[in-house]
Amino acid sequence: MSETDLLLINPSGKKNIYGGLSDSLSGVEPPIWTGLLAAYIRQKGFSVRIIDAEAENLSPEITAKKIMEIRPLLAGVSAIGANPSASSTPKMEPARDVLDNIKNLSDSIKTFLYGIHPSGLPERTLREESADFICRGECFNTVLGLLKLLKSKDEKGLYNIKGLWYRDGGVVRDGGWGEVMNDLDELPPAAWDLLPMGKYRAHNWHCFGHLDKRHPYAVIYTSLGCPFNCRYCNIHALYSGKPGIRYRSLQKVVEEIDILVKNFNVKNIKVMDELFAFKEDRVLEFCDLIIERGYDLNMWAYARIDTVTERMLKRMKSAGINWVCFGIESANIKVRKGVTKGRFDEEAVDRAITIARAAGLNILGNFMFGLPDDDIETMEETLRMAKEFNFDYVNFYVTMAYPGSQLYEEALSKGIELPTSWLGYSQYGRDTFPLATKHLTNKDVLRFRDMAFEEYFSNPKYIGMIEKKFGQEAARHIREMVKLRINRKLLSEADSTGRVR
Repeated sequence: MSETDLLLINPSGKKNIYGGLSDSLSGVEPPIWTGLLAAYIRQKGFSVRIIDAEAENLSPEITAKKIMEIRPLLAGVSAIGANPSASSTPKMEPARDVLDNIKNLSDSIKTFLYGIHPSGLPERTLREESADFICRGECFNTVLGLLKLLKSKDEKGLYNIKGLWYRDGGVVRDGGWGEVMNDLDELPPAAWDLLPMGKYRAHNWHCFGHLDKRHPYAVIYTSLGCPFNCRYCNIHALYSGKPGIRYRSLQKVVEEIDILVKNFNVKNIKVMDELFAFKEDRVLEFCDLIIERGYDLNMWAYARIDTVTERMLKRMKSAGINWVCFGIESANIKVRKGVTKGRFDEEAVDRAITIARAAGLNILGNFMFGLPDDDIETMEETLRMAKEFNFDYVNFYVTMAYPGSQLYEEALSKGIELPTSWLGYSQYGRDTFPLATKHLTNKDVLRFRDMAFEEYFSNPKYIGMIEKKFGQEAARHIREMVKLRINRKLLSEADSTGRVR
């Protein structure tokens, strides 16, 4: 009998997902959902181990061999990253490779897939992949129930486990959604001791000014979920398909930060919440608890244009939250409203950026090119806004119809062309295949995005600001970053004349 009840695997796909950017620029983020699931199951009395193949740079073949050495009762493969909405679907390719290698080596180890993508497409995933089970939605109690049954060998009980999908002959058994954890304090701190903490690395921009201190790095949640319903976002597939937000007690959150600081010497931290800067009183209380401890942290968190306040932002800076990320997406309000992201206008953007800068915060701007109502003029408007604000960093994304999102369902119903492989949903890979808009082809969108990236980060105004604010090393780093080119299959196909487009 196996000594390990549950083995959780974070598959490695960063080379295909991030291309050359994975070598030094992109972050190497702890698989927080894997850590949370491991901690919850361990707390219930089961033995648990983790293989983070991504952090350890393990191939699917080596990963499978390690799994065979451990021979767990149950192996779970994740299709989710620390950027949940965008990093689930591209991980399906490496997840498939690991699952197939397991099945080639052994039929006795039961396997399951979990994450946003399999939650958004449970039946299709079960039919296409070699996993024995799909855990849909929050899978804490789903996995717990499955483990109990496997230990007791009572397979008839599979019918009664919420969120568990499986094949019964040629029939797919629909387990619905997994139970949502209403009291987040039932979740212990992530199982950091099971993860290779020395391997994790903050994003390059997060450590401008001290690029040699990107290790160690951790991510935390203070809440789960989002009450909003943007059409391009698939995050609700983690939470039973419904908008909503639940909170951990701040005392529990800070106790986890204590563990990270004292046990693992962590300084760089990402606050994963979809809506951290949402309730002013809660943000102030969190910051006060951190300030009391006197930690010298370098944190970043997401913020909303329409919920930040001057008082909130000043306190965040005092607590060591040095970066805020605003999801502006588009400069054009009509384009934003087209995806239900239209609650703020340009005046609100200007106000939020002004008070964030006055608080001493560095600003990361998130923008999307290729939203359904985008044309060349609106995308140029978005690029112009980014350059005028001269953010400390920007993420320029192309719009994807991620499985689990409204855009995905709309694309299917309208016959809009989608990627032919899950790697086509990666933002920075060779296979990137964005959505076409009402006015532009997907090639137009991808070409504009890559041009916008080079134009923004080559702008002398931007380089001068970076050098003045963070030093010559950060400016040199940016110049080197711009030299990297992503080989895009979509943009390098030869036309009928043989010319490369």
